[in-house]
Amino acid sequence: MASIPRRFLVHEITVEDYKGDSSKGPVYGPPRTVRCLVDEQTRAVRSAGGEQVTSTSTAYAGPEERTAPPLSRVTLPSGRVTTVILTKNRDGRGLGTPNHVEFQLE
Repeated sequence: MASIPRRFLVHEITVEDYKGDSSKGPVYGPPRTVRCLVDEQTRAVRSAGGEQVTSTSTAYAGPEERTAPPLSRVTLPSGRVTTVILTKNRDGRGLGTPNHVEFQLE
């Protein structure tokens, strides 16, 4: 299976990639719109550093979307602004599962 069918990507989020810190605070890249499916469900996940943190939302997007570094800023359809804990490329490699990118959000 190639990717999540486009008809299931019913939400749009705005992603601003985290670029680092400056003397004035975090620096973000330009905003980009990502079509996705947002699942607002609280669960425990592991961050890139290995610590267990709470994710309040997950966004599933097509495999053509690039990942976002941890701490990237995301605006959800509700208007709530959150940050990326971790992004994962999910490649089913012919197993019948849709290939996609998963954004785990605080």
